[in-house]
Amino acid sequence: MPTRRTLLLASLITATAGTALATPVLDAPAPAFQALTAEGKPLQLADLKGKTVVLEWTNHDCPYVRKHYGAGNLQSQQKAAAAQGVVWLQVISSAPGEQGHVDGPTALKLNQSRGAAATAVLLDPKGEIGRAYAAKTTPHLFIIRPDGRLAYKGGIDAIASADPADIAKAKQYVPAALADLAAGRKVQDASTLPYGCSVKYAS
Repeated sequence: MPTRRTLLLASLITATAGTALATPVLDAPAPAFQALTAEGKPLQLADLKGKTVVLEWTNHDCPYVRKHYGAGNLQSQQKAAAAQGVVWLQVISSAPGEQGHVDGPTALKLNQSRGAAATAVLLDPKGEIGRAYAAKTTPHLFIIRPDGRLAYKGGIDAIASADPADIAKAKQYVPAALADLAAGRKVQDASTLPYGCSVKYAS
């Protein structure tokens, strides 16, 4: 029969897991994080106060990610965001041995080969950032306001497919949300359904 100590420990583990996987709330402070970039430099969300920040979960082997990079869609969104002074961070939460896991130099080479224009790549092999944001898919995107509050969470666009031909027909959620923020408007589609490959967290 379980002892009181065992039951207490189990309840603490459950509570901790529940907190780690809690879905971030729109208009509330975005979960804080710190990580190493692909260049090996430390970066934390607090360093970006006063900036609009986009978080993009990615896995270069995922066909849905390949769809948007192969068509140049994510690169064009990254470049347009950079022109507006937005910080765009790719996050790689694939665990070692899982699909999409790469080291820093490989992540940089991948971005160079496909012309990506992210501000930085965050390496999250333990999945700590991914779980804090409840990132479920690659791609899965979040936008953080300059005051640190969460403005958008969800999918890259409105057509959940791996077919590049669908990109031109789909509403692109992140550029639309960034335009709303820049104009001082309420984000029209602030929470949408993400689609893609599951994030390959450590089991």
